[in-house]
Amino acid sequence: MQDTKLLALFQSRDETALKEAEQRFGKQCRGIAKRILGNSEDAEECWNDVLLRLWNSIPPAKPEYLAAYVCTMTRNAALDMLDTQKAARRGGSQVTAALDELSECLSAPDDIPAQVEARQDAELINQMLDTLSPDARRFFVLRYVYLLPVREIAQNCECSVSRVKVSLLRARRKLKDLLEGII
Repeated sequence: MQDTKLLALFQSRDETALKEAEQRFGKQCRGIAKRILGNSEDAEECWNDVLLRLWNSIPPAKPEYLAAYVCTMTRNAALDMLDTQKAARRGGSQVTAALDELSECLSAPDDIPAQVEARQDAELINQMLDTLSPDARRFFVLRYVYLLPVREIAQNCECSVSRVKVSLLRARRKLKDLLEGII
């Protein structure tokens, strides 16, 4: 089902939207949640929370890219769940490692000024991603949005681990330079 049709189902409050979202995004989103939370039961609970969040957010939200919207919502819900459970290391080293890699570039949004800065950072990240090659952009998104381990990214993209690591390092440096250039 296309994004526009699925969005129309959500807009009209048709419960089949949830079934269609399950078919379209369920497996991928459970995978994202499982990588963050570390087990299938928590991932399933997280996915159910995401479905509720989707139901409550559309309308008024009208996401341009529904897949990105749902995956980001899943990642955020899983991170929220992880914080709630006070189990920072429960999801394995991938969550901690990926967030630590970006921590030198980005600050956590704890208050209103920080949230404004986070939005500006997001715009700059998008600008930086536009300057990357398609492979480098894919590596960056797989690592920092989907939180995949470097080895898995290399396997999925059929390239060497060192190529992925170097590409991520260069992208982080480019992002850091961009962010420091506006301060």
